[in-house]
Amino acid sequence: MNKHQKTTSFVTLTALALAALLLISGSISYAQQMLGGKSFTITTISSTIPSNGDVNPYGVFRVPRTMGQLKKGNILVSNFNNGANLQGTGTTLVQISPQGNFSLFAQIDPMSLPGPCPGGVGLTTALVVLRSGWVIVGSLPTTDGTAATAQAGCLLVLDSNGNVVETITDSQINGPWDMTVFDRTGEEGNHASEATLFVSSVLNGTVAGGGLIVNEGTVLRIGLSVPKSSAPSVHSITVVGSGFPERTDPAALVIGPTGSALSKNNKVLYVADSLNNRIAAISNPLTRQTSGNTGSTLTSGGSLNDPLGMALATNGDVLTVNGNDGNLVETTPKGVQIFVTLLDNTGNPPGAGTLFGLVDVAGQGIYFVDDGSNTLNLFH
Repeated sequence: MNKHQKTTSFVTLTALALAALLLISGSISYAQQMLGGKSFTITTISSTIPSNGDVNPYGVFRVPRTMGQLKKGNILVSNFNNGANLQGTGTTLVQISPQGNFSLFAQIDPMSLPGPCPGGVGLTTALVVLRSGWVIVGSLPTTDGTAATAQAGCLLVLDSNGNVVETITDSQINGPWDMTVFDRTGEEGNHASEATLFVSSVLNGTVAGGGLIVNEGTVLRIGLSVPKSSAPSVHSITVVGSGFPERTDPAALVIGPTGSALSKNNKVLYVADSLNNRIAAISNPLTRQTSGNTGSTLTSGGSLNDPLGMALATNGDVLTVNGNDGNLVETTPKGVQIFVTLLDNTGNPPGAGTLFGLVDVAGQGIYFVDDGSNTLNLFH
């Protein structure tokens, strides 16, 4: 695959406006770097299209440790569409190094899964790699690329060599759309490690709603036991967020609670409440036993424009990318939007529908996928 295909300079908010915001927030941020005179660029690292033609890259996760075929520091990417560009039919995970080296990590056969996955395979933005080497990815499948045929799907668990070893299904896992993780696995001498997944589900009543908004979107906390020598097993599922608006959409398939990220102190779960154009904050996500409903509002409106993908910045700020334009927005834990920049200016309106998964890597920048060009890119 071609690497470093393009490098583009981008201009952001004015220095005076940023200075005022920084005085309010006190954050060391991309905004502050801009004030320091740093010129940001976007570099194309690699195409995300494997040999079977899958397109529409969604999930992004940085590999934490070298194990099996996984290489520390590489970026794993999930594809949502097949080669015919039908949504909810993508079956591949690709691995890309920061230097642009591309490899197929897994091509999943829906007909030979080791357990149930209602509807088959259509890999979503819900993607994590545990430090113990297990890869977990969400499936929200369709048969023809339309919401009318969307089914509940599942979470697929792969080993570090790209083999699907189990499926995780439950009546509450209904269209897993995005996911983040609190990972306590892979430590030396830890024989009974655990991981906690936070998974947004977006098919609760949406297909039946026929395009109308239904307030049934959920965020699940899924507790996993992870033995040293066998696959993870679920020991608990708790609804920590509920009542989020969701609806089917002819362009995006479904819109609902999407990206999520844990705060640096793990006391707040941030959720991109896409249809309400806000970032929700759910308190005590690791310990609460009841739903926090739609949480409190960290920020809304402003530069947000249908926030989808989300990641925690290395400084603890919240990074989101918009579904209705090509912008990246940085918000402090106090709810101040301090930085916005255009990542994709193609199409009309510019960048609409192109941005999903992203991850901030110290010393490198923000890796993000672009659905318009089917590429992994670096903002730095």
